[in-house]
Amino acid sequence: MKDQFNDDVIGRARVKDTPELEAYYKELETLGAGALWTVANDIEPWEPRTSSVPMLWKYENLRELVLKSSELVTPEQAGRRVVYLVNDKRKDVSAAVGWLYTGIQVTRPGESTSAHRHKASALRFIMEGSGGYTVVDGNKIMLEVNDFVITPNSTWHEHGVAENGKTCIWQDGLDIPLVNALEANDYAVFDGKQPLEAPLNYSPLTYGGAGLIPADTVWNKPYSPLFKYSWTSVYPALLEAEKVNEGSPYDGIIMDYTNPLTGGPVMPTMGASMQLLRPGQHTKAHKHTGSIVYQCAKGNGYSIIGGKRYDWKERDIFCVPSWVFHEHVNLSETEDACLFSFNDLPVIKSLGLYQEQAYTDNNGYQIVNNL
Repeated sequence: MKDQFNDDVIGRARVKDTPELEAYYKELETLGAGALWTVANDIEPWEPRTSSVPMLWKYENLRELVLKSSELVTPEQAGRRVVYLVNDKRKDVSAAVGWLYTGIQVTRPGESTSAHRHKASALRFIMEGSGGYTVVDGNKIMLEVNDFVITPNSTWHEHGVAENGKTCIWQDGLDIPLVNALEANDYAVFDGKQPLEAPLNYSPLTYGGAGLIPADTVWNKPYSPLFKYSWTSVYPALLEAEKVNEGSPYDGIIMDYTNPLTGGPVMPTMGASMQLLRPGQHTKAHKHTGSIVYQCAKGNGYSIIGGKRYDWKERDIFCVPSWVFHEHVNLSETEDACLFSFNDLPVIKSLGLYQEQAYTDNNGYQIVNNL
């Protein structure tokens, strides 16, 4: 199999340029056409190929600038006051990795954003503060640190912090680059404030019971009716699962946030997970199609991504591009570490594009090269 990725084999484009062919290509170009064999090997790679690079965004370096934005612009001026995180190789589409966008939003006590909606789906992971809230299609939900919140595509939504609250910071995740690539995005602003159509915290109180859904409620939308997944429920669930499960060799104890009515992903285009690494755990490396953005919710450690080490601690954000080997390490010998992540796997899997491969050299662990 040494020639597995050699283009000089039957079945691959191997045409050599000649003056006659070059003239032919130019003639095709004038008609808005081209010869497939001139681009075939590039657009049909031997294996998945990412256009992103691994990145790590240190929260301690960003936090002051995130807070400073709240002194420079108001939510009304900015629409949404966010410092977005961009991949060095995806600046042209404002993506953090692949076709995923992420940013850090800050809201002061008494502030709120205007209600709006868009075809892009969105999610939040709460990082700091108290008294924060979101309103999704008339459902007002209070937010706490490490809560995971969704605002599905085309839902009216707005965010704010109560007057007696503390400045809130959360991570936004959206599929804006994907929806823009599909030329399907839009944006609208609500005229005035959303009317509240349900009691406070109706969604999590109605759909947040593990293994329980209301028998008398009809829900026909393609996304989860549970708009908030509380850390106070998620972390204990991880601890309970840890007692009786070995976990994934690549991800430790990992649990997906799901639509309680279907068991599927929370939204059609983006999924999310929370994983727990036991004290001292070092997972094995694998790679798969699909891009992932991580945030450390608890603890500290490092990940080896594409042979390079990226050290993280609480609130740091990092990304793993599609088809890049990665493994995770919890540096504490006494405390667990938790990583929140969101991804584009619902799209990848629904289109039949998912594949995965374990790292087989060196007993499953990458050789680190941070030169």
